[in-house]
Amino acid sequence: MFSIRNVFLIIGLLLVLTGIMLAQRRGGGGFRRGYPDRSEFPMWENTPGFEEDVFTFARIKYTPHYRRGWDGDYPEADWNISYRLQELTSIKTNPHPVYLELTDPDLVKYPFIFIIAPRSVVFTDAEAKALRSHLLNGGFLMVDEFWGTEQWDHFYLQIKRVFPELEPRELELDHPIFHNVYDLRHKPQTVAIHIWQQGLDYHPMAGTENDHDPHYYGLFDKNGRMMAILCYNNDLVDGWEREGDDIEYFRKFSDKNSYPMGINIIFYAMTH
Repeated sequence: MFSIRNVFLIIGLLLVLTGIMLAQRRGGGGFRRGYPDRSEFPMWENTPGFEEDVFTFARIKYTPHYRRGWDGDYPEADWNISYRLQELTSIKTNPHPVYLELTDPDLVKYPFIFIIAPRSVVFTDAEAKALRSHLLNGGFLMVDEFWGTEQWDHFYLQIKRVFPELEPRELELDHPIFHNVYDLRHKPQTVAIHIWQQGLDYHPMAGTENDHDPHYYGLFDKNGRMMAILCYNNDLVDGWEREGDDIEYFRKFSDKNSYPMGINIIFYAMTH
């Protein structure tokens, strides 16, 4: 027979083991990059019959014109943000993110779309037309991972080809996008893990010597609906991809900045 003391020892051991498992799930293990297939990442099932009635993270594929392309941080970042959205909010999420081109007829199925490394984007006329149509018809675009005035100037010209009549407007901290799921007290900023490991808290690109603070810009239609958010001087997506690579990086960037802001953006996009 177990004594009371043994029972408490067993309970204590179980709590320790549970704590270790949770720590692994919240960074430092479990979601490490470089695995050959999805089997090493969390999977889940949605309600039978409603498998398609869910949010799907959709990444835009484009022809790269710079050393960084559309597949940066892919696919781990897409898998991880989808899982965290499912885990931490009431939004039912597709465990299978997609990627597609702007000219794909299936684009209309995905109200939220994501573009990474906009310094490498040069829209074709057909892509610019398709993006304009998608956003004016209710779609929402998130753009992330660009730093400094040179990269900003490049994508500014590209987005002006899509909306020559619109000007990006900086979002102040009191905007609802910073407060809907997570009540953020500062504008979140994440730096790539390899930059952080060099002891830097921003990416030293041309123009960041004068301003390396995070900025969030919105594009609004004539009715005041935000159609796009440009996450400038930021690399939120690296915090999604690299959450399991380094526990300190996870705590400093993934947990405090990348996931809260990413979830806030997606929640805002799907509810406004």
